[in-house]
Amino acid sequence: MEYLVCVKEVPKGTKVKLDPVTHNLIREGTAKTINPADLNALTFALKLKEKTGGRVTVMTMGPDSAADSIRKCYAMGADRGYVISGRCFAGSDTLATAYTLALGARHIGDFDVIFTGNQTIDGDTGQVGPELAENLGINQVTYVEDIDCEDGKFKVKRQNSEGEELVEVKSPVVFTIVRNANIVKIPKKDEIEAYADSEVTIIGQEDLDLEMCRVGVEGSPTVVDSIFEGEKLEVGTMVEGDSDEKIDSILEILLDKGFIGR
Repeated sequence: MEYLVCVKEVPKGTKVKLDPVTHNLIREGTAKTINPADLNALTFALKLKEKTGGRVTVMTMGPDSAADSIRKCYAMGADRGYVISGRCFAGSDTLATAYTLALGARHIGDFDVIFTGNQTIDGDTGQVGPELAENLGINQVTYVEDIDCEDGKFKVKRQNSEGEELVEVKSPVVFTIVRNANIVKIPKKDEIEAYADSEVTIIGQEDLDLEMCRVGVEGSPTVVDSIFEGEKLEVGTMVEGDSDEKIDSILEILLDKGFIGR
């Protein structure tokens, strides 16, 4: 089996800066980490590799420095890694990103299963996985929380609006994995350092059969119109005194709010 896991570098922490014109995240100079749900996806790929044999490939889109995140995936057990890198890809929204990742996957080779995290902690759209499957024209199962493989078929447990659903699907397929679907074994510092010089292949613009109108800012129809802080909910009221006084205070509040009548 050939497994591909698409990962993304996201800001580490909540202190990020936004471009005042585009309202996009300013990623340069910001500490980064691998998106948490992508690590859950990688964990499933490694688990399936143990059962079926094969190879786990990791791919990301970003600057050349994203190779460091790929090497962390090596420390977890991935076999090879690629970074799609180039200035033309900067500013991509989910549509342009999925298109680029699909071209990257085709460039590398044929895959039986492609994994992504269900959504990222910076964009939080949940769109890239399904769009990637559509670009590749293959099956997809979203909101996955467990996977097993028997007789060449994948038995999948996924979340839906009513609870959980069991699905059976054949490859090739894209799975999007929910965060905390499994226990991720984070590699130790010395394990990561052991792969510090490991090769990561850079895929450039010249390596892909691109339609330039479909990548980067030009290929991104999503426009951030404005940004604002979420509504702050009113903090509850503390009542003090003995039991009778507390009861009287609570009744008075409920009366004032119109929850009960006088």
